[in-house]
Amino acid sequence: MKSIRFPALVFVGVLSLAPTFAAEPITGRASVIDGDTLDIGSTRIRLHGIDAPESGQLCQDRAGKAFRCGQAAAIALADRIGSTPVSCDPRGADKYGRTVAVCRKGAEDLSSWLVAQGHAIAYRRYSKDYVPAESTAKAGKLGMWAGSFAAPGDWRKGERAMTMGFAAPGGPDGLIPSPTPTQPALKAGGCAIKGNISRKGEKVFHVPGSRDYDRTRISEKDGERMFCSEDEAKAAGWRAPR
Repeated sequence: MKSIRFPALVFVGVLSLAPTFAAEPITGRASVIDGDTLDIGSTRIRLHGIDAPESGQLCQDRAGKAFRCGQAAAIALADRIGSTPVSCDPRGADKYGRTVAVCRKGAEDLSSWLVAQGHAIAYRRYSKDYVPAESTAKAGKLGMWAGSFAAPGDWRKGERAMTMGFAAPGGPDGLIPSPTPTQPALKAGGCAIKGNISRKGEKVFHVPGSRDYDRTRISEKDGERMFCSEDEAKAAGWRAPR
């Protein structure tokens, strides 16, 4: 009796289940948007597996003094990258259309570095890749771990609650510090133009004193941002109000 060679057929079937698409790496000079977001060319990239504090978020240092930990994270990332090209391996896309990727400077995983230095936490909701790096930062009391802070996700909920007149919830490391008035702080730094994205996806910038300026709120997680000049806003794809 002749034997039937099923293994070959099974092997072919298994191969057919393998992914047929692999995104090409995105490589180039990076512009840091915040502690976990950067741009390479026209592509906005959200770093995989981590969550950094928001630009307007306050943390407390070891002496109990408030500082802008989100701003510190963005500066640290920008300094770490410098002018060196970055290579990002896409993992997918988030609900805002940003590419989620593991980005490296040479062989160094930037997400791992940020978490290990205490500038971000492991985003366990999506990945546990950087939990060991977080443990290292926590044990060494580095960055945010030197004092107290609220998890970025909890702070975002609290900040939104406060703008609607509700009390802010507490985070895992205590009460959420009330954020400084975000827009005045940014005005003092010279970058006071608000780049808003409408529900229709239109990118419109608002200058101080314009009709909708005071009521416009900026959410960097939604891709919105501040600009230092109208020319900068236009170059990034925003337009003036009609």
